[in-house]
Amino acid sequence: MPQLCHICTASKFLKRQSAVVVVVELVESPLPRPSDAAYVEARLLEALGEAKLALEYLERGLTRNAACKAFQAWKALLAALLRLELEKLKALAKTEEERRWLESKAVPRVPTAKMKELSRLLRDVGHEGITFVTALALDLHDYQHHGPDPDMALSKYTTRESAADVVELIQELARRVEALRGHVKWTEELERVLEEVKRALEGGVACVNC
Repeated sequence: MPQLCHICTASKFLKRQSAVVVVVELVESPLPRPSDAAYVEARLLEALGEAKLALEYLERGLTRNAACKAFQAWKALLAALLRLELEKLKALAKTEEERRWLESKAVPRVPTAKMKELSRLLRDVGHEGITFVTALALDLHDYQHHGPDPDMALSKYTTRESAADVVELIQELARRVEALRGHVKWTEELERVLEEVKRALEGGVACVNC
């Protein structure tokens, strides 16, 4: 029986490592230009790939790494949404300079310092509740850099356990990506990676405490 246990454990480990390699290749792939029609799909795949890595790190107890990947996942989703809604956002802009900034800086870079402002713009074109999720992502970004902070001066999280908000962020990300089905070019790869993230979410909490 112990031998069988070791074989099963080794098999699971190899499958996990193989899955991680695939995801890493996914998030490290060069992005199309923002003007390319494939940009939105590429950013959504990046978001889901980063989300999968975040859950993998969380399962291993690497909460700061998980927070980093969850933040990057949310940032990639924002990039996809900004590109998808670019014409509506440009219509809201008050000046030609703002319109140029949206196209040349906001979509390709999603500056961290502007994420709240950009989320408010997305809210104004129909993405309800997105500002609150971005605030959570930014809290995790602080935790990524500073770790748990009992004084809550540099990080909103006092313990490693409280940073499990990573799961909540990924749940919301998966929900919003799935809601885009029918509004973007939906590929088999998008469907496959989304299902992988959803399965990881379903089994992830139990695995953390195994």
